[in-house]
Amino acid sequence: MAAPHNTLKAALAEGRVQRGLWLNLPGPVPAEIAGAAGFDWCLIDGEHGPWDPTGIRDQLIALAATGTQAVVRVPVAEDWIIKQALDLGAQTLLIPMINSAEEARAVVRACRYPPQGVRGMGAMVARAGGYGATERYAATANDQICILVQAESRAAMDDLAEITAVDGVDGVFIGPADLGADMGYRDDLANPDLWTAVGAGIETIRAGGKAPGIIVSGAEAEAKMLELGVTFLGCGSDASLLHKALSALARPC
Repeated sequence: MAAPHNTLKAALAEGRVQRGLWLNLPGPVPAEIAGAAGFDWCLIDGEHGPWDPTGIRDQLIALAATGTQAVVRVPVAEDWIIKQALDLGAQTLLIPMINSAEEARAVVRACRYPPQGVRGMGAMVARAGGYGATERYAATANDQICILVQAESRAAMDDLAEITAVDGVDGVFIGPADLGADMGYRDDLANPDLWTAVGAGIETIRAGGKAPGIIVSGAEAEAKMLELGVTFLGCGSDASLLHKALSALARPC
């Protein structure tokens, strides 16, 4: 038995738009609700949500039951953390704060088994390898791992063409909030200079043949990003949506 086919990786490689939701709330119930809602993917956020491998495992199991593809954002680009996420069964990772092509190459190495990389063997006792049931997991896993790296600084944008060209990187996600803060627009994320840089970045990623990604809020912003060519499109966060809905409900009628 081989590693499962990564349909999200295949869809992005074909240029098909994939819409998804950030999961910042812990636990399998929000993941199950979001997965059943009809998104193409849901992202378990281990950077700005809890980095709790046991909890993330439960969220992965909940999403698997809905058929919605799971993405895990690790808190930092460390080999041992990437190994944990992959052994939990994640096949698509979002790696934050990648500022250079060399950092992107290190991420790819961490995601691949030797001889192509340095991922530690051990999935035969982990969920990724079916606890031993997926006999050909190590021989087939490399081709099914989808690697999305985040460009969210001026340094990353300056090296964006080289980051995009790294073999093994499937897509580059532009983080508008962190990029805006680094550009001096922390409290002015609508600044046109920021979005001019974002648009130019998306064009660079597309020119390099990789999937551009971003998260925005609202139908107008989504339409603009789709027009620019974004295919990995984040549409909001479970925590933000719950806050908005409850705040509206709490107001007097």
